[in-house]
Amino acid sequence: MDIKEKREKRKRRHIRVRARVRGASAKPRLCVFRSNKHIYIQAIDDTEGKVLVSASDREIKKVSSEAKKQFSPKVAIAFEVGKLIAQKLQKLNISSAVFDRGGYKYHGRVKAVAEGARIGGLKF
Repeated sequence: MDIKEKREKRKRRHIRVRARVRGASAKPRLCVFRSNKHIYIQAIDDTEGKVLVSASDREIKKVSSEAKKQFSPKVAIAFEVGKLIAQKLQKLNISSAVFDRGGYKYHGRVKAVAEGARIGGLKF
């Protein structure tokens, strides 16, 4: 399977997920994008088509020792990004969200983002 075919399959999966998942201002959609090096999350209000807040691993300065013990390096960073997006949403008085895995399998870094956001105080 070549790269182009892989990308097309992910796009198709993402379209299927997006058919069921909608975000609102009170309960935004947490959209995950991961590349080989980085991971990005956006909290999106689909009714207005606006990004409320975003977070990425580029904002993470230090990984907590509990995450280092529990996960591999990339997954630990994704966990911290999940906690960061939860903190940013807490500042906007948003405590619940809808998780959009972006066509990726729910494991590894994508799962770590969700777990970090839950520990940060978000409810899915």
